[in-house]
Order: sequence, then C-alpha cells, then structure tokens
Amino acid sequence: MLLTKASQANFASVCGLYQSVCADMATSACPQWVWGEYPNEDFLQKSLDAGTLYVAYEGEKLLCAVTVDTNFDPEYADVNWLFGVKPGAFHRLAIAPDLQGKGLGRQILADVGDILRAQGCDCLRIDTYSPNENAQKLYTRMGMRKAGEVKFFHRELPFCCYEMPLTGDCPLLPLAMHPAFRGGKLTPWGGEKLRTVYGKPIADIPTGESLEVSCIPGLESTDDTGATLPALIEKYGADFAGKYAGKTFPLLLKLIDAAESLSVQVHPDDRYAAANENGKLGKTEAWLILDAPEGSQLVYGIRSGTTLAELRTACEAGAAVEPLLRRVDVKPGDVCFIPAGCVHAIGAGIMLYEIQQSSDVTYRFYDWDRVDKNGNRRELHLDKALDVTDLDFTLNPIPAPDAPVARVLDETYFTLDLMKVDGQQCIPTVADFGMLTALEGDLTLCWQGGKRTLARGESLYIPAKTPALTLMGTGRAALSMPR
Repeated sequence: MLLTKASQANFASVCGLYQSVCADMATSACPQWVWGEYPNEDFLQKSLDAGTLYVAYEGEKLLCAVTVDTNFDPEYADVNWLFGVKPGAFHRLAIAPDLQGKGLGRQILADVGDILRAQGCDCLRIDTYSPNENAQKLYTRMGMRKAGEVKFFHRELPFCCYEMPLTGDCPLLPLAMHPAFRGGKLTPWGGEKLRTVYGKPIADIPTGESLEVSCIPGLESTDDTGATLPALIEKYGADFAGKYAGKTFPLLLKLIDAAESLSVQVHPDDRYAAANENGKLGKTEAWLILDAPEGSQLVYGIRSGTTLAELRTACEAGAAVEPLLRRVDVKPGDVCFIPAGCVHAIGAGIMLYEIQQSSDVTYRFYDWDRVDKNGNRRELHLDKALDVTDLDFTLNPIPAPDAPVARVLDETYFTLDLMKVDGQQCIPTVADFGMLTALEGDLTLCWQGGKRTLARGESLYIPAKTPALTLMGTGRAALSMPR
C-alpha cells in the first residue's frame, strides 16, 4: 500500500504540500483551495489527531496527503446517491504539483478503497469543485458515478458529487427520477395541475402527462445528472433491474391531469401490437384516482348487448357512439383495472396515477368532436380499435382500501400496493424493481444509514438490490412492481 498514516513529525511537510498545491491552483482555472481559508492547519491537525490523515512518500519526498474517514457535510444528505448504506469518503486530496497527471491518483484511490473496506464501508462518496476537470476525468476513469451537485458557502460554483461501490454486496438505493412530460398539442385535454398540485416543472399549458418512470424513447425519465433510465439499466444491470436487465423494460408510470375528458380509446394486447405495431408491447393499465370533482365519471367499457356492427355504425356517425359507452362513478382512492381491449376514457377534472405496460400504442374511437384552433380533428383509428375491443368487459372500480398496506392489484403484468402511513410502515419487498410514489402527506423514506424526505407526487425507482425500506410520517403512497 502506498498510503500510511501521517504523524506529527511530518505535519510541517504536509502543510507545506498543501500550500504548494494551493499556490498551483491559484495560477490555474480551478481556484478550488485557498490556503488558510480552506484547507488550513486546523483542518489538517484535527485529521491528524483523529488518525484519518494519510500520506505517501518516495524516499524523503512527500508525494501526497489525504484525509480518509466516514464524515460528511450535511449538504450530502440532499444528493441522489445510488450506492451503499455504509459510505466512506476522502477529503482534501493533495498531490505534489510536479507529480499530477502521472497516474498517482489512481493508486491513491485504490489505497483509499482498501482503507475504507477495512473499516466496513461498502461505498465511496466524494465531491470536487466543478471547474476541476482533471479530478472529474480521474473519477470518471475510475468508474465513478456522478450523483449530482452541492453548494458550499465558501464557493460560488457548485461541487460535483461522485460515488462508487467498494464491495460486491453493496446495495443500491432508491433513486429519485425526473419525469418527462407530454403537453401542448399532444395532450389538448390536459391542464396545469401537475405544476400547481405536485410542483412539476411543466413547460406547456396544457400538459396532461408526467411520465414519472419511463423508458419510452424520447420520453425517458432521468436522474439528477440527466442519465436516462435505459442508460442506468444498461450500466448497472441485474442489480438495478433484476431479470429485466438486457430486456425490454416492462412498465411505465404516469401522473395524469385531465382538465377535459380524454378521447374514447382502447389498447391492443401483446400479440396484436407485435403483429401490427412493429413489435411493440400491448397495453394493459390501471388507474388510481387521486382527485375527482363530485359526480365524476369514467368511460369504462361498452354497454351490455352492444354488437360490433352497432359500435362501428355509431362511431362512424361521431356523437352517436356516446349512448353506447358504459359510464361509472368514481371518487378519490378508487382503482380501475383496464386490460387490453377495455374501451375507456378519463372524465373531465380527474387527476390520476397510472401504471401500465411500457407502450405508447393507443387507438382512438371518438374524441368528443373536438377541433383545434384550425378546425382540425384528432386522428382516429377505428378499424384497429374495433379489432381489439372487448365488448364483454364488465369490471367495476375497486374502492379505496382501509388498511396500512393493501395489494389492490395482482395482475399478469404488474402489482399495485397502496400504503396508508401513520407513524411507521414497512414497504413490501421488491424483487426485480419497484416504483414508489408519494401521494399525499408528510413522508420520509428510510433505510439503513439513510433517508429521503418525499415531496407530494415524487416518484422513486427502487432497484432490485435495495435494502429494506420503511416509510415514516403520515400520508399515503403507492408502490408498483412487475409481476
């Protein structure tokens, strides 16, 4: 090992090394340190006294100095970390200016990993000043993940946070996802409640859909650094996505704001979509009603006794199809299972949570005779819609359960658990991956060594290799998983 613990006897030379590194930084484009401000003798002495200051020599020449410990600034608590429940860190890595860029950094980081593993750490978390491109290149070459940024009071620009696992059994943590949005002409029925109710940064009004956890091409959800969900799955494999690593991602999670009624539509099953939509998945889905005005209704199937010929004739006539639509009353908390073939439409004023197969295939029957500002109607897909319609569909909404944890759906493609938290509630075990959404209240997600306060409407991706999770506080949450 190159690194050894520093002693009081070499403290003066360590301070001299830091002074030379700070002087070198002052002439560069990266003024990360100012000697006497940060770092200073007090910081270094405290590290020495704690036994966490390490140095490396070649003969009489001091090559580097670094602090290795398990102490973190409070700003780290807000970073979207992915790795580990027992993190370690290094701070104030100083390499002699004449030795920088010659491969010494890689050896130092290898030694840091050995030191931290010996202390029982399973991951490494660090930060570096954003202008310090050399350090960031080194961390990237070492295979570290950029987790996000933090701001410290003593610098104007942010610091970039990096992490990496140190052990083979290092768990993966719940990862907050940034949604993609469908709005404008794509969702003329949408509104602005995704912003006003859930704080989503929508760009358009109207916006109808927040794709919370998505692998839909062009509409992928991302982590804090902009890495897409497909890229994360490809990089972290089975630890991240279980048996779905290397396969088509099976699910899509949305929040939907229907200021106006959606079109009357239907979805194909896998077989039909594969044959007619270039191999895409079909779409079975489910809705959890989040908000609904008094007297709200959904279109939920076709009236009993209607024939396919009658349905076609009515659809061709436009509004004549409305009397053939089966309508049901809904209220907040109701769950509607919508298998492929079920004709459906969300009613005006309803907000809902939707879990579905990862597919964007929709066939429209009827769009309430709406026209855009140019007098144009939206495209309909009557032939395909009639091909896949299930005229015998007769399910009813499932009332909101009154239980701490209730599995309200356990279907072919997904499960849906609803949690009502008052104090503390364990989350059902995740097998391949899960998607957790805070629906209302004040909730904190906790795990060994960490926690995250959840905003209303925030969704987290839960990897396969996640530690046991507990919700604390008062509120409601939903958990969807592949079946």
